[in-house]
Amino acid sequence: MAHAVKELFPQVKVTIGPAIEEGFYYDFDKDEPFTEEDLKKIEKKMQEIIKSKKPFTRKEISKQEAIKIFESIGETYKVEIINEIEDDKVSIYEEDGFIDLCRGPHIPHTGIVKAFKLLSVAGAYWRGDERNKMLQRIYGTAFPTKEELEEYLKFLEEIKKRDHRRLGKQLKLFEISDEIGPGLIIWLPNGAIIRKVVEDFWKDEHIKAGYQLLYTPHIAKLDLWGKSGHLDFYRENMFSSMQIDEVAYQLKPMNCPFHIQVYKSELRSYRDLPLRFAELGTVYRYERSGVLHGLLRVRGFTQDDAHIFCTEENLEEEIQKVLDFTVFILSTFGFKDYEIYISTRPEKYVGTLENWNRATDALEQALKKRNLPYQIDPGEGVFYGPKIDIKIKDVLNRAWQCSTIQVDFNIPERFDITYRGRDGQEHRPIMIHRALMGSLERFMGVLIEHYAGAFPTWLSPVQVEVMSISEKHVEYSRKVYETFLKEGIRAKLNIENEKIGYKIRQATLEKIPYMVILGEKEIESGKITVRSRNGENLELIGIEFFLDFIIKEIREKKQIEEVPK
Repeated sequence: MAHAVKELFPQVKVTIGPAIEEGFYYDFDKDEPFTEEDLKKIEKKMQEIIKSKKPFTRKEISKQEAIKIFESIGETYKVEIINEIEDDKVSIYEEDGFIDLCRGPHIPHTGIVKAFKLLSVAGAYWRGDERNKMLQRIYGTAFPTKEELEEYLKFLEEIKKRDHRRLGKQLKLFEISDEIGPGLIIWLPNGAIIRKVVEDFWKDEHIKAGYQLLYTPHIAKLDLWGKSGHLDFYRENMFSSMQIDEVAYQLKPMNCPFHIQVYKSELRSYRDLPLRFAELGTVYRYERSGVLHGLLRVRGFTQDDAHIFCTEENLEEEIQKVLDFTVFILSTFGFKDYEIYISTRPEKYVGTLENWNRATDALEQALKKRNLPYQIDPGEGVFYGPKIDIKIKDVLNRAWQCSTIQVDFNIPERFDITYRGRDGQEHRPIMIHRALMGSLERFMGVLIEHYAGAFPTWLSPVQVEVMSISEKHVEYSRKVYETFLKEGIRAKLNIENEKIGYKIRQATLEKIPYMVILGEKEIESGKITVRSRNGENLELIGIEFFLDFIIKEIREKKQIEEVPK
């Protein structure tokens, strides 16, 4: 692809082009963005290069020689990369006069490429730093056969249909406004209703599981974050501090120091432990503008956060309880398949190796006792402790990072929190950080894509739309609509002077689970006709019968709606 680009646009400078999980990309320094027509031209030129079956030739040369070669052809980005390489020698590849810096290995010749497609163009800062120049990134993919490529392109089309940003706009769920700022979410009425349902379910289940709910401030003195270690290990992800009464304050990136203060608010005994504090706490983290992505990557988000303070004796049991709770919560939302990882000690960490080993062992033993398969993710733990990460699989088998369970021996020491043991002495509790959904914003984005916006009835912002066939049926429609409202059903009344076919199409586009259609027959019989969004109809049933059916469906949090039998 880079060869084709240089053939067509000689003035363009090439930078880096790695293989990625979904295919490949290459970043180019080009003042004007590549267009759709440009991509077609590049694909055509690539086909010519493939047909030529030109060989790839590898050479190992000195850094100085490589610098001379790339300086002579004006590839300044390659020169910058070479200067940062520590080895004395580098490898280059040549193919029909095109030279590139690469470790390799490569296929023997261009003719081996069978099926490829250029997918899109996006902006990308050089080195991922927004202070650097904006480059043009071309994404592509390749497969051994045309059939496999076509299958993948169908998969990409399905992803586009489910894109939560498109559906969020279509279903009026959320908005991101330039006037307010990138990465900051405004929940519109429909989205706010779904969020309320999720939050109410979360709170109710946490109370049942023995958690105590908390609310904490959005800012705190900067010194607090120094004490917790965040200034040393997390500063680049925090917003700038602010001055209040000549004291530095900080928007909170985490909830844990606040929960520590709740623990310290009174003396604790071994009889009090485990203590489980939970909060839907909104935090703020600085994310570069280039990585912001709808609900999935934001700057202000609400964590379904909790911190458990326990003794070493009940550490493993508490981890097992959190695992069980996680599976219950995720399965209620329709997620049954997971990838589980244990993330171990990173290069920058606090605490002793002994504590890290104890914490990692406790996580492994809990997973083994629950017969949950896992993989090790080396060096990906947080600075204060190892963790379990659970990636949920959606209906398209895509993995999403949501749940996390982290064991922390270190922050309790930093804040010097203790409990009085059976021996009358002061002991240090162990702290478990955990989030089941991760963040509500990200989880909602995943939910939208998982269900393609067609939420199960219990989650749908509107559960029933009551629609009149003509003006003669308005009074009866109002009466039926009010009956649903009294029973706590989220209903919408459509008595507009439109044809019933149009009303049905609109409700279907809005992905409303059930439509109640009311006309002459329904008035005469005192009954209703129900249509599900998948097109099934059930004519003339009693409203009480349908109420019993839908209330049961909502109460049991069923995943798929159906017309009552």
